[in-house]
Amino acid sequence: MFEKKVYAAVSKIPRGEVRSYKWVAVKIGRPKACRAAGNALNKNPYMGMVPCHRVIRSDGSIGGFAKGARRKIALLKSESILLQQRGG
Repeated sequence: MFEKKVYAAVSKIPRGEVRSYKWVAVKIGRPKACRAAGNALNKNPYMGMVPCHRVIRSDGSIGGFAKGARRKIALLKSESILLQQRGG
């Protein structure tokens, strides 16, 4: 149930835009569940329909991705999304 809410929220992120894990958690009514939302996205069985690559950290860094950071960056770039480069 929790995962399906996460996938439904993320499915509404328009192409070419990103949202934070915090945004996802707030959107599903669980504002403290940022990490849980990220974990759900890491197990996303609907890769083609749920654009989990459009969810990044609040600080602008990419966060995790089941297919690897390079793949996530490539998908974001293919949508003309520029990310802030942060150290750390």
